[in-house]
Amino acid sequence: MTYTTDFTNLLTSNDTDVVSTTTNAIKALGTDDQLALLWYVYTEMGKSITPAAPGAARMQFAEGLINQVKQMSHGEQLQFMRDLVEKRSTPATRAYGLFSVNTKLGFWYELSELMVKGFVVPMPQGHQISRDAAYVLDALKKLDFGQQITVLRNAVVNMGVDPLNA
Repeated sequence: MTYTTDFTNLLTSNDTDVVSTTTNAIKALGTDDQLALLWYVYTEMGKSITPAAPGAARMQFAEGLINQVKQMSHGEQLQFMRDLVEKRSTPATRAYGLFSVNTKLGFWYELSELMVKGFVVPMPQGHQISRDAAYVLDALKKLDFGQQITVLRNAVVNMGVDPLNA
């Protein structure tokens, strides 16, 4: 069974729960579009997307996994991120699954910082975000601070595999 989302309606929806609508639109994107969207969200932080307060996260819990990711080849890093989105069970995705919501937000923030610095596989040069992901990004930009953080939490909280519930 195939499901489709009309991303153009996302921006004009009268739905009172824009957080749920935006979250569902992110989940409807393909794996690479979700990764690209996270990249653009985190790189847009200095503009209209607000930072997810990495200081509130207990990043010392994520430090080991961050270091493991830095030791991976770029191909392995990309596969790890895809595995997170697709909820594939690997030692690394299970480690991520144990993080708190804020630590997961901080983890993605740190990955984006490492991508910019070249320690983690960067977005391909000249990459153009898909039309559907662009609609979702535009909708996300129009949300207020609290709504943005909630959508980002919703996007990353169920990534990976929680070994305690697997």
